Amino acid sequence: MLFSRNDPFQPLISHSPGLESLIRSAQIAAAADITILIQGETGVGKELLAQSIHRASPRASKPMITVNCAALNDQLIESQLFGHVKGAFTGAHTDSVGYIEAADNGCLFLDEIGELSARGQAALLRFLESGECQKTGSNETRYIDTRVIAATHRDLQQMVSRGEFRQDLFYRLNVVTLRLPALRERRRDIALLFTHFCQRYAASQNKQPPRADKSALKRLQQHDWPGNVRELRNVCARLVTLHDSGAIISGQTISHELAMQSTTIDSSLFELPPEGIRLEQLEQDLLQQALNRADGNKSQAARLLGITRDAFLYRLKKHKL
Repeated sequence: MLFSRNDPFQPLISHSPGLESLIRSAQIAAAADITILIQGETGVGKELLAQSIHRASPRASKPMITVNCAALNDQLIESQLFGHVKGAFTGAHTDSVGYIEAADNGCLFLDEIGELSARGQAALLRFLESGECQKTGSNETRYIDTRVIAATHRDLQQMVSRGEFRQDLFYRLNVVTLRLPALRERRRDIALLFTHFCQRYAASQNKQPPRADKSALKRLQQHDWPGNVRELRNVCARLVTLHDSGAIISGQTISHELAMQSTTIDSSLFELPPEGIRLEQLEQDLLQQALNRADGNKSQAARLLGITRDAFLYRLKKHKL
């Protein structure tokens, strides 16, 4: 798909029919000013699509406020979303504007909406139903006009069926759903993206971009890219940085880069002592450390441990924490 230089969707590079069809749907939805749910694996570019939709919308001149739902503090979530007034709670030394009020007349992008706690889901649902925003500690209610775009790598319908996500909130968000395909589903874009990222990083380093020979292109096409576009982008950044200007990249070089990346991901972070360990005690200690570091936010604690929120909650129950 060819875009003009100033087209809001120009950053979404693709010759894939599936993604081109999705972009056309996104262009229509952008103009309609309705709620959108973006689904797709980690690294496919959900935030990039949300930004393009906002730039193509009637609200483009207003801000797009991004909220990482996994990073919200469950104890302060109403304050973070709606704001608070001075003296509302200990530490509230001044009035504060919440994410929702900051997005007035603009767009509220709720990233990782599947990680939102039950308390956060209830608070968000109240706003979506009424459009009203009441700061913590205040009796004054204000109507906020914002467009909501949500994104998740999780299957919200399955979460609803398991009782982990509110059905009423799901239907509020699921007005128009756009599913971004994984990179392995759009293999004809791999070479195009490889060239784009290499050129971008080379320009930032005042180099000529590396060029892939036939064996390199074949190796790029064979890889399944579990990290999607983000993984490919990182490979390109390393190739530009670690090789000479204008270097010819072979399939062997690509294989080495992918192997190094896999080794980095899979390398052991803990060496078992000769006397052994008590695994149950170690797991319990790590769970507690993650909770403490995340100030009690279970979604954030789960991310610190590299597991899903469901798995984290299961382990908390298992250890009676």
